[in-house]
Amino acid sequence: MIVWLNGTHGAGKTTTSAFVQQLIPDSRVLDAEKVGETLMDITPGLPETGNFQHWPPWRPLVVETARRVLDYTGGTLVMPMTVLVERYWREISTGLAEHAIPVRHFVLHADQETLRGRIEGDTVLGPSTFRLEHLEPYAEAARTWLHDEAEVVDTTHLTPAQAARRIAEAVEAVEGRHAGRAQNSNST
Repeated sequence: MIVWLNGTHGAGKTTTSAFVQQLIPDSRVLDAEKVGETLMDITPGLPETGNFQHWPPWRPLVVETARRVLDYTGGTLVMPMTVLVERYWREISTGLAEHAIPVRHFVLHADQETLRGRIEGDTVLGPSTFRLEHLEPYAEAARTWLHDEAEVVDTTHLTPAQAARRIAEAVEAVEGRHAGRAQNSNST
């Protein structure tokens, strides 16, 4: 299974993913950004796009990387990655479905003022124009498709640990229902 943590920069995906991994047994964090970084290291470089997600190889490579890791390790992959282009999300989710990999898609959400404050006050990465530029595309994606495609966790007033607990409990509740159904069908 994949637990995908979506949302824009400043929502807490990376920090929350580490907590989710600690709460879900037999899980690992796979940051799909590393796939993009590999593509960025190609020399000479790929055509300039401003965002590695626009490179056509990125989406199938994310699917293939996740599939291969799950084939090797089993368990659950926790994947923190912003995907705001609906077509890109469809490519990734369809690719994973073709390999029968279930995906729990969560969006870590916070209001624009909170996100802006988090980005501007980030003591690790510092204020980032790139991250601030994604606030409006996130708001548009949230309004038009993203929140309909995922389970939204409002992080405005949550710590990353609290958000992780909500996500892990939601995953556990569904897994528990599936296990119960399997036991019931085996006992009949």
